[in-house]
This record gives sequence, C-alpha cells and structure tokens, in this order.
Amino acid sequence: MLTPTVDLLKAARSGGYALGAFNIYNLEGVRAVVTAAEAARSPAILQLLPSALKHGGRPLVALCLAAAQEATVPIAVHLDHSASADDIRTGLAAGVPSVMADGSHLSYTDNVTFTRAMAELAHAHGASVEAELGRLTGTEDGLTVPEYESRLTDPDRAADFVERTGVDALAVCIGNVHGHYRGEPKLDFERLDAIRRRVSVPLVLHGASGLPASLVRRSIEAGVCKFNVNTEVRSAFIESLRASLTQPQTPDLLEIMRAAVAAMGTVVTAKLELFGSVSRA
Repeated sequence: MLTPTVDLLKAARSGGYALGAFNIYNLEGVRAVVTAAEAARSPAILQLLPSALKHGGRPLVALCLAAAQEATVPIAVHLDHSASADDIRTGLAAGVPSVMADGSHLSYTDNVTFTRAMAELAHAHGASVEAELGRLTGTEDGLTVPEYESRLTDPDRAADFVERTGVDALAVCIGNVHGHYRGEPKLDFERLDAIRRRVSVPLVLHGASGLPASLVRRSIEAGVCKFNVNTEVRSAFIESLRASLTQPQTPDLLEIMRAAVAAMGTVVTAKLELFGSVSRA
C-alpha cells in the first residue's frame, strides 16, 4: 500500500527500527524491493534520483506508485538528492509524494533559503520534505564530493535549520559517505546524540552501503529512522548481469532480468533484517 514517507518515519521512530530506502532505476529494481519487503512483512521506500527521473520520466514514477499501491506492505515513494528547484518541480508534477531538497552544496544561509522555499512548495502539493545539513564525501548521482569539501552536521545549527525550514526529516553527516568506505567506517555518535537531543524530526543517514551491523544498530539507538542504500543494490544488479552474459549460451532476456531481481532482492532482504523492520508491516 502506498504510504506517506513521514508516516513510515514516525512509526519507525516510535518502534525503535529504521526504514530501508533503496534507490531504483527500472522495473527490476522496483520488483526486487517490493517483493523482498512483502516476503519480510516490512515497510520500505522506493527512491528515485533526479538522473533516474530524467531517464525514466513520468512512466517510472507511475511504475513506483502503482507498485506501492498494489503492495501488501507499506511502501513509500521518494525523490532523492534534488539539488535544484527544477528537479523538485519535475518530481512533484510527476506525482512524487516525498522529496529531498538537497542544499548541502550551498552556504548555510543559502541552504536555509533554498530548503525553506522547497519545503513550502512541496507541502503545498501535499508532499513531505527531507533535507541535508552538512555535506557527505563520495559519489552520488554522478557528482563526486572530495573529502576536503565534506562537512559534519553541527548540532546547534541543526536545531535552527529545522525550525527555520519546516522540513519533515533531516539527513545528517556524522562520518558517513556516499559509495564505498575506504577503510573502517567511523561515525561520530557523540555528535549524533547531540543532534537527536536538539532536533524533533526523524533523522536520516545516507551512505548505508558497507556500514557494519554494529554501527547501524548504534545509529538506530541514537534515533536514525531511515537508511539510504544504493551502491550495494546497484552492484548486485551489475554483477548479476555480468554473470548472465558470460555464460556459454546467453540466457533468455527474461531469465537475465529475473536473476537480477533475485540478486538485488537478496541485498534488500539483508538490509531489512539489519534495520529491524522485518515483521513491522
């Protein structure tokens, strides 16, 4: 069933678990997430990056919405990392009921201005809004942020930011990265705890691919209600295609796609179990 993102976030926070938000690009990705969520009796989020929205257009959004509506568990649909007003307007016009207004590349003042305007726009359309304060290193949606440009979230500014922008959820930067981690991940839980004490809205952690279970569990204890997962699911899709195409006789195209769905579904299932959302639907 199609469910507002903010409702799922509030349920996760009160239930002491987190939601898996999985970036999808095609029918196979949608099917992998929904099928795994139904089997686990878990809520989940289908996420689209602006590049995926540009590639698939309204039909891709319609696919996500239809899959969510027909699912036997709560599924939300969310537009991820929208760094421009045009991206957000395009998503809202296509029917996306939840967006991320990403002003993390801007100065603090400009981020507040941009995010507040986008929150007002989204709320006028009945959509919920996630924003980011701080900046993650790594690569997402074709944009690479070098380590020297990354910024951790300031707890005091986080409280001011949420109050001034009116967002429904806040993505924080505490040492998490987009893409693969170099070496052992180190998250600043003292900072996360301080943010949680100052901010009332649900917290989000991007860059969940590759985080060890102990850090995920500690993050949930500190109030993280949503983890974004992209790299691991995408890698499973690519590796499955590679394996299918290197067979002596190339399988039927539908067999290739079914294998890709199964490969991605294995990753999704493992994440749902890790986030504690199994049997929460």
